[in-house]
Amino acid sequence: MVSTKTVVAAALLASTSNAFVAPNVGNVRSTTTSLNAIRRGGRGPRGPVRQTEYKPPMNDEIKHSEVRVNVATKDGKDEPLGILSKADALAKAKELGGLDLILINDNSDPPVCKIVDYSKYRYAQEKKRKEKAKNSKATEIKEVKMSYKIGDHDYTVRLKAATKFIKQGNRVKATVQFRGREIQHDKLGFELLDRLADDLEDMANMEGKPRREGRTIGAILSPTPEVVKAINDAKRQKEKDKKKAKAESLAKRDADIAAGAVAAEQEEEKIIGGVLDGIDLDDDDDFDDDDDMDASLDELLGSSKATDDLFA
Repeated sequence: MVSTKTVVAAALLASTSNAFVAPNVGNVRSTTTSLNAIRRGGRGPRGPVRQTEYKPPMNDEIKHSEVRVNVATKDGKDEPLGILSKADALAKAKELGGLDLILINDNSDPPVCKIVDYSKYRYAQEKKRKEKAKNSKATEIKEVKMSYKIGDHDYTVRLKAATKFIKQGNRVKATVQFRGREIQHDKLGFELLDRLADDLEDMANMEGKPRREGRTIGAILSPTPEVVKAINDAKRQKEKDKKKAKAESLAKRDADIAAGAVAAEQEEEKIIGGVLDGIDLDDDDDFDDDDDMDASLDELLGSSKATDDLFA
């Protein structure tokens, strides 16, 4: 007779074996592939993303029937030709040497087009973009931290630092810090920031009003337009001086090369003249040598009628 314990154990074993499900190999491989892809940085394209260059509508791509036309002159200025039909504008561009009719402003009424060589137009636009990017370099935000109970000496140090940053064209974030229950004296913090703004009023303006952020009070000070203009003028003057020094260096180098070439030519003429001076070009000596040779032959062969006829 089978015991109850044996029956229960057999039932548990059967239920355990039925509950076991073999793993799906396909899912395991898919998961492994996904993990490997994540480790590699995904399945997206590698390398920098290519940016498509914007090309303005030109010539037959222009959809407007009537346009305002300007033509580029040799001095770089635009000469207006008035309002023309699209056909007349294209004919004018062809008449001026096979130039392009480029749509400059599509929002005006009528739209504005320019007759110019597209390659030159593209070069000029790229040059302007680089010049603008160079002159409009993003300013940095420098920070000056203070305590609401700062001493006069420490305040002078912070003021000098803020002045230095402003003269460099940077914006300054002035921050008053509080600790613990000092925040109840926030009025003194606002007064300190107003004092700093008054001391820098000749070169900086406060952007808005001071703001409280947690246990700090901050304000942004930016350079005045006069300071920004002075900084840009100094940069342009520095660029001019650099170009001038480079031009002078190139001119000096060309002058040195020319002087070296002249000196080398003079030295070559001197050497050739010395060689020619050492050569005797007197023809009488050659004739004397010929007479001596004839006398030597007479002595060697003797003088007879046959030999005279042979060497006559």
